[in-house]
Amino acid sequence: MDAFECRTVTLSFDCCLHLFSVVSSICSTSVNNWLFPLSSPVMASAPAQQATLTVEQTRVVLSEVIQAFSVPDNAARMEEARESACNDMGKMLQLVLPVATQIQQEVIKAYGFNNEGEGVLKFARLVKMYETQDPEIAAMSAKLKSLLLPPLSTPPIGGAIPAS
Repeated sequence: MDAFECRTVTLSFDCCLHLFSVVSSICSTSVNNWLFPLSSPVMASAPAQQATLTVEQTRVVLSEVIQAFSVPDNAARMEEARESACNDMGKMLQLVLPVATQIQQEVIKAYGFNNEGEGVLKFARLVKMYETQDPEIAAMSAKLKSLLLPPLSTPPIGGAIPAS
């Protein structure tokens, strides 16, 4: 019998976001139903609105999103999801990302973003675009990322994983 080597894959938040975006675009309906089972079917059939925000508006919305994570009910939901995920990136995508998406959706829908995962992705792209132009948005974006993901460990130099 061959021995199999187990490797841990560490993904950055941007990589996870891109992975989620690609998967969503490939099979958007089934992925959205799987990741966001609490989404209203009425909202899913609503026409998508194109939300565009200025730098100032983006700062306000990003600040509100960050504050939403400190609301006791939301903080408890996130903590429960994190504990269930046990720092496993795959489980983080399955358990933490949907809760974080729902929390963000509650805030950003008031600013014209749709109430599906797609709205959160569009908001994330907008924030990413403004990060290079505005240091305050860059700092708030880093804070939001720290709320969503655990600290990522750096792989060992050389990439070798000791055999057991």
